[in-house]
Amino acid sequence: MTFELQDLELGKMLVRPSGLFMEDLVTGNLLTEEKFGSVDRVFIRLEGDQVMMDEFQVLMIRNSPPKDVKVISEAGHMVMLSKPRELSQLLQHIGAGFC
Repeated sequence: MTFELQDLELGKMLVRPSGLFMEDLVTGNLLTEEKFGSVDRVFIRLEGDQVMMDEFQVLMIRNSPPKDVKVISEAGHMVMLSKPRELSQLLQHIGAGFC
């Protein structure tokens, strides 16, 4: 798959830090027992991610077990740029409830 330079630049512009929910995190209101368990979670492992290495991803899964674990191979950390079609199809599959 080839990327156009303009696609890469657009992707970089759209990735921004967010203050969304920061107040809830500070006050401890976001991860209550009722809220945390109310939604099924699916962890998407990114093979080849050099930022969140495999060992760390496994630790995250172990510490907060999701309903299911899906894998995108050779994805790297920015899966939305390296494997956008696979990510989109997987998210649609998860959203449709076919975990």
